[in-house]
Amino acid sequence: MDETKILAEQFEANRNRLRAVAYRMLGSSNEADDAVQEAWLRLNRSDTGDVANLGGWLTTVVARICLDILRSRKSRREEPMGPDVPEPVHDTEAFEQEVHLADSVGTALLVVLDTLAPAERLAFVLHDMFAVPFEEIAPIVARSPAAARQLASRARRRVQGAPAVGEPDLNHKRKIVDAFLAASRDGDFEDLLMVLDPDVVLRADPTAARMGSPAEVRGAAAVAQMFKGRAQAAKPALVDGVIGAAVIFGGRLRIVLNLTITNDRIAGIEAIADPASIEALDVEVLASDGASS
Repeated sequence: MDETKILAEQFEANRNRLRAVAYRMLGSSNEADDAVQEAWLRLNRSDTGDVANLGGWLTTVVARICLDILRSRKSRREEPMGPDVPEPVHDTEAFEQEVHLADSVGTALLVVLDTLAPAERLAFVLHDMFAVPFEEIAPIVARSPAAARQLASRARRRVQGAPAVGEPDLNHKRKIVDAFLAASRDGDFEDLLMVLDPDVVLRADPTAARMGSPAEVRGAAAVAQMFKGRAQAAKPALVDGVIGAAVIFGGRLRIVLNLTITNDRIAGIEAIADPASIEALDVEVLASDGASS
């Protein structure tokens, strides 16, 4: 049996799962079919000799394709069209499969999923619906596993009927971020310590590290010393719907700070400076009154 035939059989064995993933991501059976077909084309162009789990590899490929489609929709500012309702077809078996696929998700859930940011939708669908570990989701959305977990958690709350970020919670965390940035700009070491968790961890991507940030810093004193007097160009921002900070100079967004706030203190800081990773984020710089600008 030649290699192409083996790959085709393995792909067919995964087709239903891949289509289910794509449909939940996109809410459109036609786009789901296109995504699965693109995955097949990429499989044929790729060397998968060292791939131990082809099903997982294909799921990742389909997820990346769907994420690109969702981001393309967002960049065009398209209004969600709602879930795709199967049209009657002459092939009875195909029509029954369409109806089963739509029913298995539920129209109401698809409507809610349409309100999520692309990265949130992907993290929620892959983890909560298909049990994909956050360690595998993280590189797809260009986040750390912890950040991918947060994306899924916010999406889960919205799906369950609660806002992903409630106004009281957002306003409260905004005050913490404002205090952090003000203390950094003023070079106030003691005030920095007040808003940092004693065990805070800062991690920087390779691009941020090349710009002078250490790859990893642990502990409030070390992080406070690093930020002392440095946040002159930083502004509070919503990063994928969660409060964080954006560093803008030369008229460009240069660094995004993902902030994890626990017990009213900043417990984690993720510095992202890679242009491609920043492009994948939904960043809204907040004005002085807390509105987006």
